[in-house]
Formats: sequence, C-alpha cells, structure tokens
Amino acid sequence: MDSDGLTHLDSAGRARMVDVGDKPATRRTAMASGHLRMNPDTRQRVLAGETPKGGVVEVARIAGIQAAKRTSELIPMCHPLPLARVDVEIEAADDGIRVCTTATTTGSTGVEMEALTGTSVALLTLYDMCKALQRDMRIDSVTLESKSGGRSGDWTRDATARGKSG
Repeated sequence: MDSDGLTHLDSAGRARMVDVGDKPATRRTAMASGHLRMNPDTRQRVLAGETPKGGVVEVARIAGIQAAKRTSELIPMCHPLPLARVDVEIEAADDGIRVCTTATTTGSTGVEMEALTGTSVALLTLYDMCKALQRDMRIDSVTLESKSGGRSGDWTRDATARGKSG
C-alpha cells in the first residue's frame, strides 16, 4: 500500500494488481443485494414465469452465478478466485424483485466483488428479459451486505449503520 492508502496504485501512481501472495488463505464469504423496482403486475408475472420470454428468474440466477465466476475478467484489478459456492436468491420485494448473491472461497483475498457482480448481472438480466413488460423498471440499492474472513474480519452493513465497524 502506498502512503495515500491506495493499494491499486504504486508510488508513481501507476495502476497495479495488489500482491496478495503473502496473505494466508482463509475461508471468505460475502453477500450483496440489490433491487429491481417494478409495478406489482410486472412482479407477479415475473415470479409466475408468465413473461414473453418465459421463466426469467432461473435465467437471471444462472447469469448471476456465471458473472460471479467471471468477475476478474470484468473488473481489471480483481484476482481470479476459485469460488467454492455462489448462491443467487431472487425473491419478491414490496416494490419489485430483490436479488441477493452469496459467494464463498478459500483464498488470500475477499469475494466482495464477486457477490456484487453476481447481483448486478442478475438484475440486469431480469431487466433485459422483462423490458417488454415495463420499460421504466429501475435497478437500485446494489450494496454489500456482509463479508467474513480475512485480515479485516467480519463486517455487516447493519452494524456499520449502527456505528460499529464489524
């Protein structure tokens, strides 16, 4: 890490991939969530599999899993990780659909980006496959909910909101 704390830049300000070779391999898990805001009728049709493109929920789940597995190809400074588990939950929310992705690995760096990428791509897939039903759907609130493992330990968004760091 340079003196400014920017670990993806060297002392000359050039981009670099962080060296995690000396960090111990530990079990690491991260969970991210996001929402696709839509009308109640659209939500009902999505959850019932009654869209012009059929059962879009399972397609979005597979897209989220695949995206998490390919995060290092999409985000330039992410390390490729051997993911042990990726789980994409898709459920009704009061104002649309909620997607929650959990990613787990045993390695020397965390899986936050994999969880966030899985959630984002699942949401984008739902939007793409449902836009014929409703063009003004809105993706929002994509956020890291929790992480565990590694040097920095456990963290949850709820604990941070209550003024605790982990």
